[in-house]
Amino acid sequence: MNKLLIALLLFVSTSLLAQNPFEKEIIAYEKQDSLAMPAKGQILFIGSSSFRLWRTFSVDMRGLPSSINRGFGGSTLADALFYFDRMVVKYQPKWVIMYEGDNDLAKGKNPQVIAAEYDEFKARLAKQVPGAKLVFVAARPSLARTALLEKQRELNGLIKAKGEYFIDMHSPFFLPDGSLMQDIFVADRLHLNEKGYVIFANQIRAFIQKYVK
Repeated sequence: MNKLLIALLLFVSTSLLAQNPFEKEIIAYEKQDSLAMPAKGQILFIGSSSFRLWRTFSVDMRGLPSSINRGFGGSTLADALFYFDRMVVKYQPKWVIMYEGDNDLAKGKNPQVIAAEYDEFKARLAKQVPGAKLVFVAARPSLARTALLEKQRELNGLIKAKGEYFIDMHSPFFLPDGSLMQDIFVADRLHLNEKGYVIFANQIRAFIQKYVK
């Protein structure tokens, strides 16, 4: 009976991981929280690899209100909704800074659909974490996804037009002549290098210094 139960648990676990490739990362965060649960009322960063790979996060956020980074690489807004209870509600944050949308577009999702998912996330946040403020970090450009530049601009425009908190993470990566910076990415031409993260962090720090008290 024990062997049957173990086999069943392994099957369920394997199936869950197959359906949700981020489950290992989420479980790792949950284990981390079980050892030291972050205090409520912090700034919660949730989003894809631009957050997960932000190695200087602690240094860049030094001197600002307390924050938690819960990025899980490759995620989309639909994934953020799927893990909403486990990665948002339990922290009861005062602010939620979200970076999603870039991977969504890369997977072929329409900007209007992503904007609707943003509205759903915001509604759930208002209901389950009353008083929390949501900040959308604009989908940023990359050399690997130049074909998506117009769709990124469209998505960013849709969210910004809602009149919500918004951080422009698109225009800062372009030179005065309108060309995309070439020296801010790692070898995959998608993720930011150290120089790119200086720009990334400065945009977010400026917002926090202006709005977060």
